[in-house]
Amino acid sequence: MVKKAGISASSVQRIWRAHELQPHRIRQFKLSNDPNFVEKLLDVVGLYVDPPDHAIVLSVDEKSQIQALDRTQPGLPLKKGRAATMTHDYKRNGTTTLFAAFDVLEGKVIGRCMQKRRHQEFIRFLNQIEAQVPAKRAVHVILDP
Repeated sequence: MVKKAGISASSVQRIWRAHELQPHRIRQFKLSNDPNFVEKLLDVVGLYVDPPDHAIVLSVDEKSQIQALDRTQPGLPLKKGRAATMTHDYKRNGTTTLFAAFDVLEGKVIGRCMQKRRHQEFIRFLNQIEAQVPAKRAVHVILDP
């Protein structure tokens, strides 16, 4: 083992451990340059924490390019003394896009898979949400553009 600056690797590790240092771990962050960021943040968090009466708060997102895969052979189920099994190879059945709306207060999800990810499909999903929400309730959608 090569020593640099007269200290061994194990000594460095002991020092890191003693001071609870983990230099291999990095936490990323991004500061917003939006002058109205705090006001917007408070509005969004306020909807989650204290939703308006007679309203529904939906957190909406989409996940594109989900692969529909089938294993080439059925796997064996989990049983005592043996892990579940599956083949390493699979057959591709194309991709799909998932649109989902999470009802923050009720914990329910409105979801739909569609072949494409265009504005037409997103509008169709929003229409589905509108059809499923009672007419008397206001809808607040939290969406990351």
